[in-house]
Amino acid sequence: MSDLVIVESPAKAKTIQKYLGEGYEVVASMGHVRDLPKSKIGVDTENDFKPQYTDMKGKEDVIKDLKKRAKRCKKVYLATDPDREGEAISWHIAQILNLDLNDNNRVAFNEITKTGVQSGMSNPHRIDIDLVNAQQARRILDRLVGYKLSPFLWKKVRKGLSAGRVQTVAVSLIVDREEEIRKFVPKEYWSVDAKFKTSSSDKIFGASLVLVDGKKIEIPDREHADEILKRLDGAVCTVKAVRKRVTKRQPSPPFITSTLQQDASKRLGFNAKRTMKIAQELYEGVDVEGVGAVGLITYMRTDSLRISDEAKAAAEKYIRTVWGQNYLPDKPRVYKSKKNAQDAHEAIRPSMPEFSPQRVKSSLTADQYKLYNLIWNRFMASQMANAVLDTVSVDIEANGCIFRASGHSVKFDGFMILYNDSDDDNEKMLPELAEGDILELVSLDGNQHFTQPPPRFTEASLIKTLEENGIGRPSTYAPTITTIISRQYVEREGRQLKPTSLGETVTKVMKDYFTKIVDAKFTADMENSLDEVEHGQKDWISTLHEFYDDFSAILEKAERETEGKKIKIPDEQTDIVCELCGRNMVIKFGKYGKFIACPGYPECSNTKKIVTETDGNCPRCGKRMLLKKSKKGRSFYGCEGYPDCNFMTWNLPSAERCPQCDRTLFIKGGKSGKLVCEGENCNYERELKK
Repeated sequence: MSDLVIVESPAKAKTIQKYLGEGYEVVASMGHVRDLPKSKIGVDTENDFKPQYTDMKGKEDVIKDLKKRAKRCKKVYLATDPDREGEAISWHIAQILNLDLNDNNRVAFNEITKTGVQSGMSNPHRIDIDLVNAQQARRILDRLVGYKLSPFLWKKVRKGLSAGRVQTVAVSLIVDREEEIRKFVPKEYWSVDAKFKTSSSDKIFGASLVLVDGKKIEIPDREHADEILKRLDGAVCTVKAVRKRVTKRQPSPPFITSTLQQDASKRLGFNAKRTMKIAQELYEGVDVEGVGAVGLITYMRTDSLRISDEAKAAAEKYIRTVWGQNYLPDKPRVYKSKKNAQDAHEAIRPSMPEFSPQRVKSSLTADQYKLYNLIWNRFMASQMANAVLDTVSVDIEANGCIFRASGHSVKFDGFMILYNDSDDDNEKMLPELAEGDILELVSLDGNQHFTQPPPRFTEASLIKTLEENGIGRPSTYAPTITTIISRQYVEREGRQLKPTSLGETVTKVMKDYFTKIVDAKFTADMENSLDEVEHGQKDWISTLHEFYDDFSAILEKAERETEGKKIKIPDEQTDIVCELCGRNMVIKFGKYGKFIACPGYPECSNTKKIVTETDGNCPRCGKRMLLKKSKKGRSFYGCEGYPDCNFMTWNLPSAERCPQCDRTLFIKGGKSGKLVCEGENCNYERELKK
């Protein structure tokens, strides 16, 4: 008889089976097996929120198989993911299989390597009921909010809407930012910028005016700028001060969930959902050529910066071997996690630093390689020596006006050989200058500027804001963003997140009647309460009472105050004229997204698809190229002549033409990619100009 080990996914099962070998049978539960029912609320609010769990539809065969295997095995080990949700899955499986909750049958793997699996199996423990209760409290909270608020929105706004605890705050943040942008009034200001060169060098360098008569300068308009330009006409430009110093730049800490999602968005263009899917694959295990199935990274849902001594030693050995002793810091680095970090897991790092990205590249998909390369570089850089920069700052005096120029060069690259998180990553060298040098003024210009409104949120900046405000936890960022987009409260405009009219309407309703739900601090406090439940410091049922008793009263009051009221979602008018009745058509939201409709419905029921035209033309028939969406929501580009012409591509059409065949060139590989021709019998391509 063998021991049974239950995990969530087949990939994870395959990797763990390799390390455990004979005597163990590793199977997958395929995720959750029990949950609250979909057809009803499933929570008895009159009986201390007793949940009514049911076996999930479609999991009948899986559950039957698990029961059959458990009966014939000596012992059952529950090896689901090492977090709240994983603990809850193990608890549900234990309930289904009638396992003893006091038995040491729970094992956790921070990394799925031989060492990680052996360590986990040699330290079995009881299911952590505090973790389970924290997850139950979160699930029930979200169910109560969703199943109580959604019907309210159906009656007051539109059928089919839904509300959620964390997603409501996320949408509110995006709506508030949009309101700031609308209210923003640009303010004019000017700068005076000069270019100089020395008598001994042809190198031209720039400097900006910072002081006039010893005072910091603000130039509100052209008139003031012209006065300064007139004052500087014919002035002698002299180097007044040269300040040289050596500065050190420290590496960033290894990734946690939020910073991984932010960096993958900025550097790779991955949304949070895509990042976490790929990270899960790397954690669960991939077949590495010559090695077999191995988990390449540690668990990817974490807010801790802790690193094991073994990982530090392995990184140190690799760095010393590849780059030398001078690339190591004087002593191993220690990074402190934020105050409310759960610290249940290590930071996200390669499970075995010796598996460099180049070594495993042939075994990974393109996306897996990109993300693993990012994780590996960031972790290894975090264990390396500081970069050393030579910096210089120069003040140039001209008739009482001070211009300032600065530059730097890399004296020792240190960690920057792998990873540079500075926006100023290009060396900016100044010519050799000394106090008293007379400079030639090459050009002098007054430049007009306007203050800019705050930028719209991107996925990266929204995740950063949610984290800074304590809203949600590592496992919730990606599903929250996915949900608010799929429910049409928010839409993507490039990488920016923009609220829809539906999102703004629902947010206004929530702010008018459910202030607490929209309040970021209240939501953050609720997250802290769930953390206290997890650590055994608070009872989960009393936590639910604290929320629900107040929420129920607020809901009743809102129902009374809005009796008979219907809130209309404002339509966004377009300049497209309905060819049937002459009205300006409007943008509406349907089950499958936005479309254009005549506002004269039901007298006129004319509708159209929203067409987004791109640069360039179809390389086959010459018609327009349109931005389209696949069934999974991924953007692609297709010919407007479909179905007569079925040309499509994932590459972005550009305005440039092929020098060989005069067809449209397409951008392949993003900003750092290349321009390619997709015309028949033409293989032209070139690097994209930066």
